[in-house]
Amino acid sequence: MSTPIFSNHGCRLNMYETEAMKELVSQSGLANTVVINTCAVTSEAVRKAKQDIRKLRRQNPDAKLIVTGCAAQTEPKTFSEMQEVDVVIGNTEKMQPSTWAGLADGFGTEPVQVDDIMSVTETAGHLIDGFGTRSRAYVQVQNGCDHRCTFCIIPFGRGNSRSVPAGVVVDQIKRLVNKGYAEIVLTGVDMTSWGADLPATPRLGDLVLRILKLVPDLPRLRISSIDSIEVDPALMQAIATEPRLMPHLHLSLQHGDDLILKRMKRRHLRDDAIRFTEEAMSLRPEITFGADIIAGFPTETEAHFKNSLALVKDCNLTWLHVFPYSVRNGTPAARMPQVNGRDIKSRAARLRAAGETQVALHLNAQIGQSHDVLMERPTMGRTQQFAEVIFTAPQAEGKIIATDITSASATQLQGRAA
Repeated sequence: MSTPIFSNHGCRLNMYETEAMKELVSQSGLANTVVINTCAVTSEAVRKAKQDIRKLRRQNPDAKLIVTGCAAQTEPKTFSEMQEVDVVIGNTEKMQPSTWAGLADGFGTEPVQVDDIMSVTETAGHLIDGFGTRSRAYVQVQNGCDHRCTFCIIPFGRGNSRSVPAGVVVDQIKRLVNKGYAEIVLTGVDMTSWGADLPATPRLGDLVLRILKLVPDLPRLRISSIDSIEVDPALMQAIATEPRLMPHLHLSLQHGDDLILKRMKRRHLRDDAIRFTEEAMSLRPEITFGADIIAGFPTETEAHFKNSLALVKDCNLTWLHVFPYSVRNGTPAARMPQVNGRDIKSRAARLRAAGETQVALHLNAQIGQSHDVLMERPTMGRTQQFAEVIFTAPQAEGKIIATDITSASATQLQGRAA
């Protein structure tokens, strides 16, 4: 093996950074290398990373094996003690060209290169142009998180919140649009905290309006996961008045019961979530919502859980990311009374079933409607609300196609070019 091998675990931001590392490794000339970019969001994610490390070592016995990412940042000793691992690199170090140059020339041979993530005050801005499909590109605008939810280890892997300046973001989006991308997705760890560390403390809504104003030929702008309690008036204005801002928001809700939300140390209550979705729908009737919800958080009773289950309808949620709670050592929730594993699994399944019902309702309601569909592959594209549409006849990849929706399955729409 001479071409470096990369294995990515976890979120969109990790995927973005893996693409950036590919360029940094290529520039350094480092070869015969395996790089595993880990996730720390759950103990299961760490277990899968270790499993992947062992498999990749068996497949590449002579390669230099490098572990990085959030789990490497939070548990460097765990990974450095694995006999399969040669070097452990922190989340800051993995984005620095000097790290990879040092490894290539033999000077960066320290087995653990992980500094204090909390001391980092800036985040990398323009790392790469064009990560994503040929139609959609992702732009990192923020990293880290200032909040300390009791179940979450991520701030200790990503550090405190840091924002990419608006001018840097706009310049990168202009380049991507000039390359032909029809949709840009803004991504980060805690998106709605964007701007708090910048001069004049702008808000995410200010960034969105600035992008849409300064990049008039950008067809579609999409926002990844947000914290609804932190949404600012300018973002609500953009939802109401900017058709190029996609009517789909993924919400970090986590639970539907007030007591559990307090024990999670979340900043919103159940009624806050309902009020936000109702306001957004009044401003943009066609908007859809995704949400993260945790099943089986410590101390959760059946009554608590039923409030989460009811929230799916109360907030008109469509696309659910359901996380069965798993103990994450080092977090306050790990010291709380735990829920029986069978109950966690059962509740997660019930939440997923509720989400599947909501998806089917949304898709069936689209039959007979017309949508502008962004083609990701010759026979598959997505509506503005992010629903998949399947075509019998191939369409032009990367183009936005006016489409009549003819039928729906449980998970997809079928359509034909209008």
